[in-house]
Amino acid sequence: MDPTVAEYIRRTVLKMPKDEIKMMLQKWGFLSETQLQTLNFHQIKDNISQEVVQLCEENSADIKQAAALDIIYNHIYQNKRMWSVYQMKKSGEEVEYFDIADFKKKFKRRIRSALKNVTITFKEYEDNAIWIRVAWGTPYKKPNQYKPSYVVYHSQTPYVFISASMLKSNLPLLCQALLVASNYHDIREMELRSHSLNSLKDIVFKRYSQNFQTYTPKPLQEGNVEPENADIRIIHENGSEKERIHRLNQEIFGSGPQPKLEFAQYKLETMFKSGPKMDVLNKKEPFRCLVKFSSPHLLESLKSLAPAGMADAPLSPLLTCIPHKARNYFKIREKKESFVSP
Repeated sequence: MDPTVAEYIRRTVLKMPKDEIKMMLQKWGFLSETQLQTLNFHQIKDNISQEVVQLCEENSADIKQAAALDIIYNHIYQNKRMWSVYQMKKSGEEVEYFDIADFKKKFKRRIRSALKNVTITFKEYEDNAIWIRVAWGTPYKKPNQYKPSYVVYHSQTPYVFISASMLKSNLPLLCQALLVASNYHDIREMELRSHSLNSLKDIVFKRYSQNFQTYTPKPLQEGNVEPENADIRIIHENGSEKERIHRLNQEIFGSGPQPKLEFAQYKLETMFKSGPKMDVLNKKEPFRCLVKFSSPHLLESLKSLAPAGMADAPLSPLLTCIPHKARNYFKIREKKESFVSP
């Protein structure tokens, strides 16, 4: 067995939690049950990894088997990577039969036509997800197995989830291979990023429901208040306001937990409108801006603004419609909003 393959397998085992090593090796399926029974999983991880490498040498493991073990680890611990969403588009609405063998063949052929030193590994999962691991090399160097790109593609959908390697120069080639293999003609980043792959899937596959309505707050009733009843009135109004904010938050965000989104961005093209007496803009050109949002838990942060008193309820649709705009990315570029000056 190649020493570089042995070292990569050893390091992959060392990344695993000790009490999960046996389970991951069983999922891997490269070592027989008899071989697994010879392993002492109660010793320190370094000794376990050395024993695993010895068994892999007996089976003459190559880089493909090592890459398959790495996919299993990253599938279980997918939140350790940063994922970006890409949306592909076809010229028509025709539905084609998806052939996984043909997809793999076209994908590998397109990448290897431009770069020979590359390792490509596929693994299929039960939710129609195809996990693709690509380790990139150069014309003069072997692939760097420690900085691979990961792609998760759900067949017969236009969505691709990519965790790119540090070699960002290879991203265009990766996107071209996806287009060729899946028979699409255009691919664009949706500007949604998160460590939570499942949350991104919930958003783009519409497994997360969010209302997109604009609410008009009801004005408080005016009238003279007797001094002795002032404190009671204030308490009542504060309680009513809290109930109103809670109700609006429930209607906009729902009662369940929000998908964990860490980054969102969209381009906004607006026509600035002002009153007839306010000549703000002489030109009729649209106002363009790039809106970026970043937070460890973006949607939960937005949901907490009104209850914390940091924003009025209901929140602006520009904030609450982020998942909705993401799902309609190709339409965003053509949509125009309007701002009205105060």
